[in-house]
Amino acid sequence: MKKIKPFIPRENIEKKVSEIASKINKDYKNKKLFIVSILTGSVIFCSDIIRKLKVDFELDFIRVSSYNGKKSSGQIKFIADTAIDMKGKDVLIIEDICDTGRTLSYIKDLFIKRKANSVKICVLINRNSEKVKTVDIDYTGFCIEKEFIVGYGLDYDGKYRGLPYIGKLED
Repeated sequence: MKKIKPFIPRENIEKKVSEIASKINKDYKNKKLFIVSILTGSVIFCSDIIRKLKVDFELDFIRVSSYNGKKSSGQIKFIADTAIDMKGKDVLIIEDICDTGRTLSYIKDLFIKRKANSVKICVLINRNSEKVKTVDIDYTGFCIEKEFIVGYGLDYDGKYRGLPYIGKLED
């Protein structure tokens, strides 16, 4: 196992999740929300968000992959699609991290082509790296530099997802 240096404490994450959920509740008041969580990394973040929602919502999942270890492959591999038709729905994509923007841009464009009424994006982490694709993020937890982080759903080769905080992976 690699050494993990604590980076974002659990308490800070909990506070940020509450702030984001409050904004979503305000923005989707009197609307029905269709949430799409991107597997696998966003599951913990999404679970914490939806437990704080007071608005009516449906939940589904999509699974894509673009990473090998610490590096983006540059290719988006589509593994599993949503089961519900999103035509005419207000969609909120929940993702753990936005790095290059490639995956979120691809998924947002796909949902727009499927005639969603609106498509917004919520990410726990927005990495301030060079974006390959520009994507508007409507709800952001934390902005960070080019650190490689793990925990709270984020992994390195499938490990460290269960940490209750976010840590930096050290070599």
